[in-house]
Order: sequence, then structure tokens, then C-alpha cells
Amino acid sequence: MLKNILATALVATIGFSATQEVNIYSHRHYDTDKQLYKMFEKNTGIKVNIVKAKANELINRLESEGKNSPADILITSDAGRLYLAQEKGLLQTINSKILNEAVPENLRQKNGYWFALTKRARVIVYNKDKVNPSELSTYEDLTSPKFKGKVLIRKASNIYNQSLLASMIAHDGEKNAKAWAKGMVNNFARTPKGSDRDQMKAVAANVGDVAVVNTYYVGKLLNSKKTSEVKVGEKMGVFFPNQNDRGAHINISGAGVAKYSKNKENAVKLLEFLVSPKAQGMFAEANYEYPVNKNVKPSALLESWGTFKEDTLDLEELGKNNAKAVKIFNEVNWK
Repeated sequence: MLKNILATALVATIGFSATQEVNIYSHRHYDTDKQLYKMFEKNTGIKVNIVKAKANELINRLESEGKNSPADILITSDAGRLYLAQEKGLLQTINSKILNEAVPENLRQKNGYWFALTKRARVIVYNKDKVNPSELSTYEDLTSPKFKGKVLIRKASNIYNQSLLASMIAHDGEKNAKAWAKGMVNNFARTPKGSDRDQMKAVAANVGDVAVVNTYYVGKLLNSKKTSEVKVGEKMGVFFPNQNDRGAHINISGAGVAKYSKNKENAVKLLEFLVSPKAQGMFAEANYEYPVNKNVKPSALLESWGTFKEDTLDLEELGKNNAKAVKIFNEVNWK
């Protein structure tokens, strides 16, 4: 009898242990994230399982899996994609005092569908040997004649560009946003191709003088294991646009809890850990992203670029205006 009781208790314990997990669908691909998940596992005993793919693929997977989805958390590198998942009914609201206090209001969905984990600014970088930063001012000024044939930027299909244009639509309307996009096309140094790093390599190679990139890519180049990439990074000056009006465009990496999460409590615990000072410090130091937690300082590298005014636009606007941005890019023939 005692043996049976002990056996039952053992099975129950094993069964309980097996449920202590959290399953992440993530678009992020950084070593820092892996380190943080290992820390979370060690601190909590909750096993972290990760599926990696592009954001749209993960959203489509969540949609097709429906109630059978094993996902507990969706992490993407753009607020617009989180908004899309929210609109498709793939996320659920959560109420966490820790998340609400750590993440500024404009960097989280007001009903708790998703929260920023890190920030990045989309800035103008320039060849320090050819451009005086006093010549730079706003994103809009990149369309002026002085930059004819000198501007480098990624394709229209890039979500970072779509979100930048979506923010312009929110601030200035479709007509002005379209005029900007058309002006940019007229000033391209080449047909858009490649990553943010490739834009900076082209600036260093004198293909153009300025590029629009996310800040953390500058950090990636400066801390690359490849000497050639470090040299490219050293040639770049970082300029924060629109400091006399709305501020530099901000986007995020962020996360939401999947609608059919089987481990909601564990999912919330992980998100709360990721906005803690310890985790935010690691994001800042190792991945050159700006912390969302106001109690955590940026890394020394980011601080060396100076403080700047951020655009505090509600990031839901990036998702709401995404389709309009894509339409404008097509209309102005931004490849």
C-alpha cells in the first residue's frame, strides 16, 4: 500500500515537473537571448524551448495551429508585427504590475497584448571623412537636392522602413509621407539591397555618403570579429534626426503571450524577467540595444553617441499604418 502511495506521488511529481516549461516563437537570433533564457531556467527551474523563424512565418504558424499551438510567447523585432498578431487574434491580454511599471506607456499595448523588451533608434549614419554633421537635420531633409545620389537604405519590403514610413503617416499624413518616399527614391545612391550593415559598408566604400540604419547595427560592426567590419564601423558617424520636432524614430523588439498558451503563468514570469534590470543591462551591453526599463543605463557605446529626443508615438500606429506604407512604397517605385 505504501509503495503504491509513493509511486503515485512520484508520478505526480514527475508530471508536475514536466509542465514547468515555456515555449517561445521568436524572430530574434542573438546570443544574448540564449544567455538570458539559461539564466531564467537556472533561477526558476522552468525550461525554455525556442522556435526561430521570420516574424511572418511565426504569425502564420500560430494562425494555422490555432488551439493546438504549443506557443506561449511570440517575440518579434518590430511593433508592427506584434500589432498584426494582435489584430489576427493570436495574442491575449495580460495584467502585470511589473511589466506596466517597467515599460513606458507608448512602448506597450494599452490593453496588455504586447510589451517592448528593447528599443532601437532608426538613425542617419554618415561617412565621417565626407560629411559634416552640421549638414544633417531630419529624415525629410534627406530628400533635398544636396543628397542627390548619396542616400543608402534597405528595400521597401524591409519592416524597419515600413514602420518608419508608417510613423510619418501618423505624424504628417499620407500625402507628405508619399512625398518623402518619392524624394528618397530620387536621391538613392543605388537600387536598395542588403542589410543595414551592407548600407554602412557601401557608405564606407563611397557608394553613397549617408544611410538610414538601426543603431544596434553600428554596435555590431564596431564589435565584430572581422577587422574589415570594425573599420567600417569606425568610419560611421551617428546622427539622431528630427531633434527639433518629433524626435528620432523608435522601434522595438517586443513580446506578447500567445492566445492559447498552456503555460501562461510561466510566460508572464519570463517577460517580467526580461524587463528586469539584470536582463535589460545585458541587452544593452551585449546587443547594443537601448533598455526599455528607465532604471537601466544604455551601454557606454550608446552613451558615447549622446542623449537624444525620441519620437514617443504610440507604437500601435506603426501597425495601423503598415498597409498604407506598403502601398506608398509601391506607388513611388521604391524597390
